[in-house]
Amino acid sequence: MNRLEKLLKELKSQNKKVLSVFLTVGYPNIKTTEKLIIELEKYVDIIELGIPFSDPIADGPTIQYSSQKALENGTNIHQVFDIIKNVRQKSNIPIAIMGYLNPIYNFGLNKFFQQLKKCPTETFGNDITGVDGLIIPDMPSEESNKTRKLAKKYKIAYIPLVALTTEKNRALKIANSSTGFVYVTAVTGITGVREKIDSELIPFLKTLSAKTSKPLFVGFGISKPEHIQKLKKYCDGFIIGSAVIEQIRQKKSVINFVKSLKTVLNNF
Repeated sequence: MNRLEKLLKELKSQNKKVLSVFLTVGYPNIKTTEKLIIELEKYVDIIELGIPFSDPIADGPTIQYSSQKALENGTNIHQVFDIIKNVRQKSNIPIAIMGYLNPIYNFGLNKFFQQLKKCPTETFGNDITGVDGLIIPDMPSEESNKTRKLAKKYKIAYIPLVALTTEKNRALKIANSSTGFVYVTAVTGITGVREKIDSELIPFLKTLSAKTSKPLFVGFGISKPEHIQKLKKYCDGFIIGSAVIEQIRQKKSVINFVKSLKTVLNNF
């Protein structure tokens, strides 16, 4: 059982909800990404690190922008591994990696997992990898067997996505294939800040949660305390991405923003 699995089990036993924050590695720069991870550990439960990619088809303008800037800064997949190694000298927070197929396959799937395995440090022991979860948004579930087997081998939770448009039986099958949580996209489109919650989302969460014991996390479009207030009865956690990147882009306090979300989440 890795850090993520332990956290999910612990918080569920306490009937607590989970807050996960997404950061694009290398935006606005490598130093700031590493600094933010350490600072955010006090206020969030999970850090999701995005590998910057030139064609992030699941992402909207905000994360596309951050990816492009990170790539222009020269950020590469090796620096993602370096950040994890550095963070693991100071932090034991669960970390999930979000990356698209193209960069991972170009790097080499086996080599990718082997590198993740090398991220542990003496601080927290070599028996558990430095990364706790893996999200590949453009990986079809039907073609994920090899990836899931490697994730199991290296003790990394495999986190699939389901969308509001996913057929119910297929959504349940995908959800049950998770070894961590299930990433439920709150919209029928790409990532990005939204004003309103899709009217289909709560019925979708009710139906899926009634048929699976796997934790359901909602992401895509969740951007303010009101969203969390409205949805927290129907899911186990939230992933906040574009709204955090916007805080960074506008040079606002990410910490203050995240604290406002956490306050709503804790008042359950």
